[in-house]
Amino acid sequence: MPNIIRIAAALLIDPQGRTLLVRKRGTQAFMQPGGKIDAGESAVQALVRELHEELGLHIEPEQAVHLGQFSAPAANEPGYQVQAELFRVDSAEAVAPAAEIEEVLWLAADQAANLTLAPLTRDLILPLYRQAVSVPH
Repeated sequence: MPNIIRIAAALLIDPQGRTLLVRKRGTQAFMQPGGKIDAGESAVQALVRELHEELGLHIEPEQAVHLGQFSAPAANEPGYQVQAELFRVDSAEAVAPAAEIEEVLWLAADQAANLTLAPLTRDLILPLYRQAVSVPH
């Protein structure tokens, strides 16, 4: 049984349909904003707290639409598996890197990600995102 890290992650989408990726200080891989779910916290509570700590972003819990649970090898903790509760959050607010976040970038669905990506982001979340935004409304 691999060691599991439970996280809440945001597929954060701006009015232009781009999604936000973040990179933590001292690491290479870009990933969705979010973080570990603390004891006694719900996934959506963790998400609201982490988006505020990491990006200065204020969201209401009801803005977060649960997309499901996704698992992949952890990007920065060898031998660990991340188990992410993924939420879609549509927001027009500006974000600014804070706490352990060193860099943020907005990625368009048709933009090639020539970046080092966390396995969860690369293999599961970005394909889901591209599918979500390419569907005509």
